[in-house]
Amino acid sequence: MARTWRNKALDVSIHYGAGKDEAEDIAQDVMLHLWQMHDELDRYDSVEALTALMAKHLLRNHQRRRTPEALNEAITVSINTSPHDILEIKEDEQWLMNRLQQLPTTQRTLLYMRQVERRSHEEIARLLGIEITSVSTLLARARRTLLEEIKRRKKI
Repeated sequence: MARTWRNKALDVSIHYGAGKDEAEDIAQDVMLHLWQMHDELDRYDSVEALTALMAKHLLRNHQRRRTPEALNEAITVSINTSPHDILEIKEDEQWLMNRLQQLPTTQRTLLYMRQVERRSHEEIARLLGIEITSVSTLLARARRTLLEEIKRRKKI
């Protein structure tokens, strides 16, 4: 179980923008916190969800303590991006969000679990009570649909 929780902490940290070393630090901190509260873990419905939440919060705390130099770099990037580019990026994001919402619920759920939550095909199949091959098929179908939409949009 500890290995699963550690990997979840790593995945969540990386998903929210941590580098490899920072994600390792976060995972180690999460595991330390879990050990400190090991007598209380059975009162939680999902220790994995608790692990993800802890990793997210610890990463946010790490990000708040970063040196101002790292923040200045982010500001420089945004200053160098033209208003036209920013508008295009926002339009692209909105377009993609609309297309994702148009996908069938199952495909949208599977994409979210795979791409955002970084769950494995096996884990998704287990959670949804479907075959692993169904997960692969539905994910491929959702990705193909989005790719076709993107190709159509680029032709316009």
